[in-house]
Amino acid sequence: KWQTLIEASVDVKTTDGYTLRLFAIAFTKKRLNQVKKTSYAKSSQIRNIRKKMIEIMTNEASKCDLRQLIIKFIPETIGAEIEKACNGIYPLQNVFIRKVKMLKKPKFDLTKLLELHSEAAAAEAGAKVTRVEEGAVETVAGAGGRY
Repeated sequence: KWQTLIEASVDVKTTDGYTLRLFAIAFTKKRLNQVKKTSYAKSSQIRNIRKKMIEIMTNEASKCDLRQLIIKFIPETIGAEIEKACNGIYPLQNVFIRKVKMLKKPKFDLTKLLELHSEAAAAEAGAKVTRVEEGAVETVAGAGGRY
């Protein structure tokens, strides 16, 4: 409540031939010293944010293959990048890629499948992925630790 929800979706083709539909979600955020209860974005700001979200998702997904893209989803790097890029238009919070649908798979190639599985066996399974935590809890002076 008291914020704007912004959603965007885009169809992207990865370098290895998969066609995916990415869905992103974002919420507007109150500024640090904001007194006003609501933080609604104007429709023009929403359009600009959505345009920027689509542009970032397209760039990130079309430059890598499916395996690399999944690795990008785990620590939410795409969401953080969208949040950083759209901060000049309107500050955002809780920016995530909320859903990914596979629309089209490339033709089945046995040699490519065996090649992928040999790479997976060689790589260390269960390697820890670092997540960037920027200011998990922000405190305001005189608010008793609350917002």
